Amino acid sequence: MRAGRLTGHVLVVRLDSLGDVLVTGPAVRAVARTADRVTMLVGPRGLSAARLLPGVDDIAVFAAPWIGPDHLDVDPDAVDDLVDDLRDRRVDAALVVTSFHQSPLPMALLLRLAGVPWIGAMCEDFPGSLLDLRMRPPGDIPEARRALALAEAAGARPDAAGSALAVRTPLPPSPVEGTDFVVLHPGASAPARCPRPCEEPGVLRGAGRGRPPRGRHRRPRRGRAGGARLRRA
Repeated sequence: MRAGRLTGHVLVVRLDSLGDVLVTGPAVRAVARTADRVTMLVGPRGLSAARLLPGVDDIAVFAAPWIGPDHLDVDPDAVDDLVDDLRDRRVDAALVVTSFHQSPLPMALLLRLAGVPWIGAMCEDFPGSLLDLRMRPPGDIPEARRALALAEAAGARPDAAGSALAVRTPLPPSPVEGTDFVVLHPGASAPARCPRPCEEPGVLRGAGRGRPPRGRHRRPRRGRAGGARLRRA
């Protein structure tokens, strides 16, 4: 199926968690370079991350019953409200960004009902008339590169930062003047994503030095704000 030109009002859909929305940022920035307006459609758990992404002009929220661990009931009124809202927004094109284990087709169906004329997504299943761009998944690659590859296939152009993550600036000041901190939150919605305790100090030290950690990991010194203190490279 053919690629398109992401101009006019473009909708970028990412319906799962905060971290998933954050790593969609490089794709959003690429879309924003060609679109006149970018709206993100996210789930409730991803809303706070969407607010941080450069290139996002507006945000819509929908709790999709086929996404996430909550096993939500299908709410016909919520579905109708979403379709009406998207129709009122007059979206010209949409990208449905998913993880490898998710299908974009339920969302694509709702977008068609809302009158979106062009839809692109990565999809293993036969999409019928639901997708204008059906991109085959490129294998096991990081989520940020996966989303960016879809945007590029649809005609977007990455910025100079490529697949690097970014948030809007200025950020809040450091809790300790004159120092840099990284706060590591080891929790995740899926247990398989949680780092092992022995890995966390080494990951932080490696990030602070700009190279992967080596040797035995030791517990890092703690700052007054509870974050691990990092030195500049």
